[in-house]
Amino acid sequence: MKRRYGLAAYLAGAVAARVGDEMSGPALMLAGFAVTGSAAAGSALLAGVMISAVVGGPVLGLALDRVERPGWLLAGALGLYGGGLGLVLTGLGRVPFAVVLGFAVVAGVAGPAVAGGWTAQLPRVVPGGVPGRANALDAMTFGVASLAGPALAGGVAQEAGAAGAVMAAAVLIWVAVPVAWGLPRAPAGRGVVGGGLAAGVRFVLGNPALARATFTSVSCCVAQGVLMACVPLLGERVLGGAARGAVLLSCAAGAGLVANGVPARLMVAPDAVLRLGAVVQAAGLALAAAAGRPVVLVGAALLIGAGEGSQLTALFAVRHRESPDRLRGQIFTAGASLKITGFAVGAALAGPLAARSLPGALLLAAGVAAVACARGPGRL
Repeated sequence: MKRRYGLAAYLAGAVAARVGDEMSGPALMLAGFAVTGSAAAGSALLAGVMISAVVGGPVLGLALDRVERPGWLLAGALGLYGGGLGLVLTGLGRVPFAVVLGFAVVAGVAGPAVAGGWTAQLPRVVPGGVPGRANALDAMTFGVASLAGPALAGGVAQEAGAAGAVMAAAVLIWVAVPVAWGLPRAPAGRGVVGGGLAAGVRFVLGNPALARATFTSVSCCVAQGVLMACVPLLGERVLGGAARGAVLLSCAAGAGLVANGVPARLMVAPDAVLRLGAVVQAAGLALAAAAGRPVVLVGAALLIGAGEGSQLTALFAVRHRESPDRLRGQIFTAGASLKITGFAVGAALAGPLAARSLPGALLLAAGVAAVACARGPGRL
């Protein structure tokens, strides 16, 4: 009974934090535009929140691996994230925009806590090895968040304004704080482990399975970032309006949510599912590049989401299997940081290319995903 309750609480906290995280990006973009009148301001806030994750992940992971109560540290990180969003909201229109952007960067440092930092605690909630069902349920929280977060951001912004959407995102993240606080203790004696910030990275680079999984997942995130930049243009050219491009994101998120549970039912190694997910995403992106009708484009979105959802579950399975407890937090948060950064880089690079050639940008994304389906680097 205790284990079931522990997993239920873990999943409830994960859903709250991850929905809030997915809400925060659209909400910040809407708030930046509403206050400044500039779309560039909203994009800058989103970029600020995302790009600082590359620093926050390794630092947070090292700390999580060294403290006796990682849940307390995780709760503090979530509190910082929500508080940073509140500061952005308070500062918009009242202090120079550069200061507000700084608040967004500070908030983003804690972003990997929502993804990698939280998932790294799963083995302590279900001790004795993470079963496939628990791993799939954890991955499904990302699907729920990616489906509900943007929709909630838009709905709340319409009813209560963009500021209300940012505040709602912060509140959802704060709801997860007491759940994180109550997470189980870590094994005694971990604080003596050395290696510094580079220990987790060195372990990943020296472990062929983790190195390949990281290469594949980060490459696919670059491709997903390219797709995100193309969504408004796809909506405008194929669906009859730029705003309708959001339908594609909902279709992909729904397919991903369904696909999250597939790897647990397959008698196939998660390493192979990772590569298969990249193949499916590459095919979906190539189909989107050639799509001239709405039904074809929606089918492409469903294909991309299915590949992404099954890949995420497989990625977590590989990390849980290969990560030693003393480095688990670093491996998960560093991986989350790299994925967030890869997504941001893909979106930034795709903007100018998509404006010149939308099919060219989508074919680039398909090529990146196709490269990701290779076996990738081994031991480095």
